[in-house]
Amino acid sequence: MSNKQLWDISAAVDTQSPVFPGDTPYTQKWSWTQSAECPVNVSEITLSPHVGTHADAPLHYDSDGRAAGHLSLTPFIGPCRVLHILRADGLIYPNDIAGAMARCPPRLLVRSCQRARTSDWSETFASFAPETLDLLHQHGIVLIGIDTPSIDPAASKSLESHQRIRQYDMRVLENLVLDHVPAGDYELIALPLKWISADASPVRAILRSL
Repeated sequence: MSNKQLWDISAAVDTQSPVFPGDTPYTQKWSWTQSAECPVNVSEITLSPHVGTHADAPLHYDSDGRAAGHLSLTPFIGPCRVLHILRADGLIYPNDIAGAMARCPPRLLVRSCQRARTSDWSETFASFAPETLDLLHQHGIVLIGIDTPSIDPAASKSLESHQRIRQYDMRVLENLVLDHVPAGDYELIALPLKWISADASPVRAILRSL
């Protein structure tokens, strides 16, 4: 039996889960309910693939990019580093992370929130400066994650950090919950679903002690 500790870093998903204004929230209704005539409960769920903890697919920011179901799983499993850069708003710049890049595994997750916002929307949250993605690429990072709704500011129309991700063919996890995870190195497991035409996919993201 393994003695490795697990951290669940996924947001709970329900009708209170926040979404970008205009995006499709989580809703659920029952198609069948258990009764004398029916042996099971079966529900119908509608949601944006960006609700809760999710992996962006290149199709999200590139009309010619791959959909979630066509992504290699390799970037989504393996050694990672959790870095704490606690701030309620603003950009994360290269000098915020440069000191933590020595011998960094190829996956980096950033905790910016004292407490991740999992039940209410706010357009105020931390995100990445595009030049930070340049630095991460130079250090061989293949996946980045953050505990906010986006790696770009909410009001951005150019999505410069997403465009850097496209340029470097990196992978992205958003809406992580890192409240109780100490800074350090772990094994990440956060596999996207095989949604063949989707622009993102929910993940059940966990960290495991090395």
